[in-house]
Amino acid sequence: MDRLRNTRLPDLPLHRLDVPLPHLLPFAIGTFDTIGPLSRASFPHRHTFYEIVYVTGGSGAHVLDLVRRPVEPPQLCVITPGQVHHWADADGLTGHVVLFNEEFLLTHADDASALRVLAARPGHPAGDQAAPIAALLADMGGEYRDLQAGYQDVLRACLHILIVRASRIPGTAGTPPDAATPARDRAAELAAAFGRLLCEPGGAGRPAGWYARELGVSTGHFQTLVRRATGLSPGSLIRRQQTLEAKRLLSGTAMTVRQISQLTGFSDPAYFCRFFRRETGMSPGEFRNRAGGNHHDPRIESIAAHPDGP
Repeated sequence: MDRLRNTRLPDLPLHRLDVPLPHLLPFAIGTFDTIGPLSRASFPHRHTFYEIVYVTGGSGAHVLDLVRRPVEPPQLCVITPGQVHHWADADGLTGHVVLFNEEFLLTHADDASALRVLAARPGHPAGDQAAPIAALLADMGGEYRDLQAGYQDVLRACLHILIVRASRIPGTAGTPPDAATPARDRAAELAAAFGRLLCEPGGAGRPAGWYARELGVSTGHFQTLVRRATGLSPGSLIRRQQTLEAKRLLSGTAMTVRQISQLTGFSDPAYFCRFFRRETGMSPGEFRNRAGGNHHDPRIESIAAHPDGP
C-alpha cells in the first residue's frame, strides 16, 4: 500500500505522508516496493516530511536540490522537508525507505539539526558500518509490522540511533547529535527552529522581524542568537534560502519569473532579477538554460527583460 500521497501545487508536486490503519503514526518504513512508486519518483518534487533512504542496490542518480550524485550502494541519503529531489535514470533500486514527520523527533530535539547536516551529502558506510545499519533498519521494519506493545517507543529510539550512526559515516560532514551542542542551548534551538521555518515551501522571503515574532523573541535577540549558532546573520541565511528556492523553481517548473519572484518574497520581478544575478552571477533565464531542465518556458528571457510584460 502506498505511504505517499501526491498533491499538485502551483509550483512543484508536494508529497505528503499518508499512513493508514493500524499505525496512524507520523512514521512509516518499508522498501521501495512496499512504500509505493512515488518512492522512486523520476520528476522533481518536494516533501512535507523527512525521508531516509538506504540504497542497497541499483543504478542511476539521486538529484537533490540540483546536485546530481550517482547511486553507489550501499548509500544513505537524507531528504528534509522542502528540499526538491528525484531519481534520474534509476534502474533496479532496492533498499529501505524511512518516512517521518517533525513530531516523531520530539524526544530527541537535536536530531532535526543532524538530519539537515546529513542532507548535504550522501553517506557510504564502510563494511563495519553497513551491517549494523542494515540490521537496525531490518529491526525497525519488524517492529513496524509486528505491532508489539511499545513499538512506537522502540521506533523512536531506533530512529535516533540510526541518525547517530549515519552521522558517524565518513564524508557526511556530521557529528552525532548531542556531541557538539547541548540540547538545551538556546541559540542552537532557536537557529534550528528558524531553519525549519526557512525550509518550508514558501518559507523564505520574509523579513527577519517576522521570524523573530514567530519564534517569540525580539528582533535584536533573534539576530544575536542566530549569528552565535551559525556564524551568519539571519539576513544572509534568508538570502541563501531565497536563492536556493528560486533555483529549484527555475529548474523544476515552467513558472514565469514574475511567479517565482512572488513565491520567493519579491514583489518586483525586476528587483528579483537583479538579486538573482548578484547572488549567482547569471540571470534567471541563463540559469534555467544551464540547468537543462525539461520545463523551459520560452517566455523567460522576455519576462526577465520586461518584468511588467505578460
